[in-house]
Order: sequence, then C-alpha cells, then structure tokens
Amino acid sequence: MPLAELPEVCLHYELDGPDEAPVLVLSNSLGADLSMWSMQMPALLTHFRVLRYDTRGHGKSGVPQGDYTVEQLGSDVIGLLDHLGISHAHFCGISMGGLTGMWLALHHPQRIRRLVLANTAARIGSDEGWQARINAVRSEGMAALAPAIIERWYTPGYRSRCAAAVAPFQKTLATTSTDGYASCCAALRDADLGEEIARIALPTLVIAGTYDSSTPPADGRAVAEQVEGARYVELDAAHISNQEQAGAFTGALLSFLTDGAINDRARHAAGMSVRRAVLGDAHVDRAQGGLTDVNREFQDLITRYAWGEIWTRPGLPRHTRSLLTIALMVALNRPDELKLHLRAASNNGVSAAEIKEVLLQCAIYAGVPAANAAFHLMSDVLAEANSGGTPPDSR
Repeated sequence: MPLAELPEVCLHYELDGPDEAPVLVLSNSLGADLSMWSMQMPALLTHFRVLRYDTRGHGKSGVPQGDYTVEQLGSDVIGLLDHLGISHAHFCGISMGGLTGMWLALHHPQRIRRLVLANTAARIGSDEGWQARINAVRSEGMAALAPAIIERWYTPGYRSRCAAAVAPFQKTLATTSTDGYASCCAALRDADLGEEIARIALPTLVIAGTYDSSTPPADGRAVAEQVEGARYVELDAAHISNQEQAGAFTGALLSFLTDGAINDRARHAAGMSVRRAVLGDAHVDRAQGGLTDVNREFQDLITRYAWGEIWTRPGLPRHTRSLLTIALMVALNRPDELKLHLRAASNNGVSAAEIKEVLLQCAIYAGVPAANAAFHLMSDVLAEANSGGTPPDSR
C-alpha cells in the first residue's frame, strides 16, 4: 500500500500509467476515497499517468487531530507531488477536491498545468450548515448520516436503477473516519475563495450537475464566469457526476485535457463505460463474448464512435438521446435495434409512458405501420421485463 509520509500526515495514494505520460492528479469529494474515480481510470490511463490519493482523514490516509483548513488540503497535494518527484501536473477535483484545486491554482499555479473543478464552488454551503453537520456526525456517527448524504449525492432515478453501483459508495461513506470527516467539514466551513478566484490564470474546466443540491449549477457558472477563459459543462446528474454520468464526465475531462485529441483507446474506454451504463453489463458481456474476426472491427467502431463520441457528449442528457434513438429506429424500420433500445431505455430513466408518447408522434411523422410495429415490440419488451427474461443480441 503506497504511503507518503508528509510532515503533517501520512497520505495513501496510487500512481498508475506510463512513466513518460503527463501526470493527472484526482482529488476525492468529502466522504469518498480514491476509488471514486474507478469509472474514469481505463480511459485516463491511455493518455496520463494518474495519481489518486485519499484526502487526509479519508480512506487509508492518516487522520491528524484538530480542524483542517483548505490550505492544509492543498499543501498535502504539493507535499505528495514533492514526495514523488513530480514537478507539475494536471489537477481534477470534485466537491471538496475542487475547492482544493482552486487553492492550488491560487497559491501554486506553477505546479498545475490544467485545472478541472467538478461539482464545487468557491464557497460551499454555510457556516451554520457545516457546524450542524459536524455536530451531527460527532453525535450520531457516519453510518447514521450516510443514507441522507447518498440521497443528495445521486438523483432518485440513478439510485433506483444503479443500486449496485451506489452501494460501495455508501459503504465508503459510512466507514469514513468520524474525526476525519468532521475535520474536513471544518475546512469547508471556513473556506471562502469567492474574492480570490478571479486571479486564477490557468486553463480551467468547470463541470456541474443539473440536479446537484450541494453545489448547484449556479455555483459552477459563477466560478466559470470569474475565471477568465474557463469552460463550463453541465451534466444530467446530481453531486457525484463522475459516476452518475461517467461517460460524459470522462469525455469532457479528456477533451479538455487533450485539446480534443482523444486517442482511439481512450475513446473506446469512455464509450465502453457509457455503453455498459445504457445497455447493461450482461448485454455488453454477451456482445464482447461473441467477437470474431468478422465483427471485431465493427464492434470497436461502434464502441468508439456511437458510444464514445456521441453518447458521451454532454449537450443532451441520456434520457433525451434514448428517446431520439427510439424515434429514429421507428422511422428507419430497424426492429432489432429498436428492441435493443426499448430494453435499454429504463437505464436512462425513460418511462413506458414517455415511450408511448414518442411512438404516437412517430405514427404521425413516420407512418402508422411503423408505429404499429413499434407498439408490438414495446409490448414484447415489457412482457420480457415483467418475466425477467431478456433474449440475447449482439450489438
């Protein structure tokens, strides 16, 4: 287990990727640890040497006594870079990690190449709110608070559809050190960079979540407006946008860090992430298990471009893309693809009632026979879902 013995704290970290690649530092949110970036890792490792670490008080890092400050959180990053002999790096932080990134950009700009600030703000929450959180966690413990925090971290639809993916995050949150969590709450309580961030002079990307109640989109837009030249991307997610919209988050991150020069391996990895989220692991595993010399290149093509280029774009939520795809398959009379996307629609939060409305509109604009066939397929898919059966296919 790699540990960096810094003057104030022992930090747990993982450093992966080619030695010659540029370094990208990933900084976790409050109550999480370095595992929160697992969905980004396959794509990021095709371009970068990735340094993940557990913020002090979290994961396997040490838990120094007393309240922490954002200066300490940022200085820990500099100490870790020095420990590893890394002169400069890109930095991506989410929530508390984003606030850490702002401090670094203000106080150690020569060490940071490009800055990504996700689901964060120059001032997160209020003194009263953080003090109440500190008091609650010290009196009730992390396990008691975890369910309510998870409700803020993810949209209800994602929690329902992806319970298996959410469970490990809730476990990490529930087992986070009470002292470490409360001490980091104090750092967030006392940190207000609102008067300073206009001095940030680094290339900056700001990512927000449309349904994020902890750091609403207005907070992200305010940061982007104050940092000259900053880009702003809003994802169809709540607070942990890098998980809830993993493909779109990874695509936006890679596009920004590489100036759009994403290599095919990274595009494939990002595409595979969103392909699994939309179609489900079982379907994708069947498709991958059926690779042959005849279809291997085609499968690679659709993963890179249909899923890695189009479905990862943040301009439309996956819910909308799902409905558009269903309508297009009806209009083009592609029953096999239509059935595939009818099955997948629920993974994107699409309801049967919404599909019905799309098919009714298709009856007018694409023809009654096409819509009639689509309604029959929809009935089959609903019957399969109710019986728990899903026939295999290969796309």
